[in-house]
Amino acid sequence: MTREAGGTTDPSWTAPPRWYLWEGGFLLIAGSVGVVPAHSHHAIQVVITMHGEAAIADRDGQWRSGRGIVVPPNLEHSYSGQGSYGAMLFVDPDSIEGIWLRSTIGNRITIVPESRAIPAAAALRRFCETPLESLDVGSLIRYIVESLCAGVPPARRPDPRITKVLELIASSADLRLSLERVAATVFLSPSRFQHLFKQQVGLAFRRYILWRKVTRAMVTIARERTLMAAAQESDFADAAHLTRTFQQMFGLPPSVLMQGELFVIASPFDLVSKAA
Repeated sequence: MTREAGGTTDPSWTAPPRWYLWEGGFLLIAGSVGVVPAHSHHAIQVVITMHGEAAIADRDGQWRSGRGIVVPPNLEHSYSGQGSYGAMLFVDPDSIEGIWLRSTIGNRITIVPESRAIPAAAALRRFCETPLESLDVGSLIRYIVESLCAGVPPARRPDPRITKVLELIASSADLRLSLERVAATVFLSPSRFQHLFKQQVGLAFRRYILWRKVTRAMVTIARERTLMAAAQESDFADAAHLTRTFQQMFGLPPSVLMQGELFVIASPFDLVSKAA
């Protein structure tokens, strides 16, 4: 069994979870104890606690605690709630806000200074305690991310061909997209496209498609409350395939989504081309 700083295992909720989901990410507000075992996913993971501290360990097994934690995309890590109450936010690293946050943290797990974590926690607390007087959920999510970013958004923009492909994937009803077909839409050979995509996105094309399938499945679970419907809607072979993939990326089975309240919202983030 994996062992955490607090000495407990097997994640469980200490406060009922609330999930706000969109295709590409989510905001989870909850309290938890126990360890989520090693896993990796394409999102930037942001943790902000209102009470207590959470902890993260990377491959070296050393736990680091804080009120604010940011984990870069595609980095294997374990998570421990340590009895804290707060939010976990998954940010699309290919969005404007995601690129800005990535430029701030680099490629390492970052413990957020309290001077930045406290304002984000205060906004989160207002949302939980006085929702009619606080920011709407989309504005809250953007505020949390921007409060953790340094300087101004980077001027560098991704290759427009890759942005076009990301938009195509996000808008496609059928995620059974072949590398060859997608490469042709941006007039590149499959090998050149594959190299450029991984260079720009940090993930192989087929692995990225799998990530989008999982996040689409999460939204379907929120709407339909069945794994079978989610697997079918997001082009998995079956519910077992979805469960295995979900566990690899999140360290937990997809049934965790069926605990607590679920809300489907519009994505709070924009791709670069939409703001150009």
